[in-house]
Amino acid sequence: MIMYTERSLPIVLGTAQLGQSYGIANKTGRPRQAHVTDIIQAAWSRGIREFDTAQDYGQSEKMLGVAFASLGISSEARVISKIDPALDHRDAAVMSGALESSLQRLGVASLYGLMLHKESLLSELSSGLEDILHSFVRSGKIKKIGVSVYSPEAALESFGVKGFDMVQLPANILDSRFARKRVFEFAAKANRQVYIRSVLLQGLILMEPRELPGHMAFARQALEKINALSEELNVTKLELALGYIKARYPEAKLIIGVETVEQLKSDLECWEKKPVSNLIPLVENYFDSIEERIVNPSLWKS
Repeated sequence: MIMYTERSLPIVLGTAQLGQSYGIANKTGRPRQAHVTDIIQAAWSRGIREFDTAQDYGQSEKMLGVAFASLGISSEARVISKIDPALDHRDAAVMSGALESSLQRLGVASLYGLMLHKESLLSELSSGLEDILHSFVRSGKIKKIGVSVYSPEAALESFGVKGFDMVQLPANILDSRFARKRVFEFAAKANRQVYIRSVLLQGLILMEPRELPGHMAFARQALEKINALSEELNVTKLELALGYIKARYPEAKLIIGVETVEQLKSDLECWEKKPVSNLIPLVENYFDSIEERIVNPSLWKS
């Protein structure tokens, strides 16, 4: 068995798939608790110590809590969560109650990180939210603060927020918006840890063009180009996708979501491989004009 260490494995287990049926390519639906525990155990045994979840991810927090307790790792697991964006983030009592609910479901004394679930919530910081978040840090209930964003502009805005430590953003072989806006460079200057999500774009990047539902026909050409580049470089699409992220964003942490233990093992094996030479310019030249509706899942609705 390959042994992984925290230093060599900047991987965070994303758990949206563990609390609900999530992703365009999802074939298994929401897993049972025993299955979730097996995934957490497999991740832990390979050196993964951080877990990304949210109150908005169905039963994710609850199922994580049961798994942590079963495996005896509740005191060691580093959990990043997000409060339901529908709640009033300016109300200290509401926010405090929501945080306590997350801690109880997860069975942990504190969160490693608490992120705002939507970039629009940045506008609430000056209306009391910033003070509320800092009070959570002072109380010891959370260690780090951040925000999950969709746009480069929001990421850049967050770097000016006092006391923020992290930012979560999407990036993949089809989506280099944040790199073009130099977000990663500015994040380093602002001492922000970057967490990359959507590396497989909910599984879209691994799909075959023929598997696309009718309302997603607009993504066919992009998937055909992924197939072509994969064949040209003689690598699998998973190797292409993960290799690019590893080469392009070496200081970032990568959030991966899986439906099965087998997927987790496959992802980690690919991550350990050395990326193809000149992969960054090859990918970015190949996919230099991708439509927003392809990289923005909110625009996929039928």
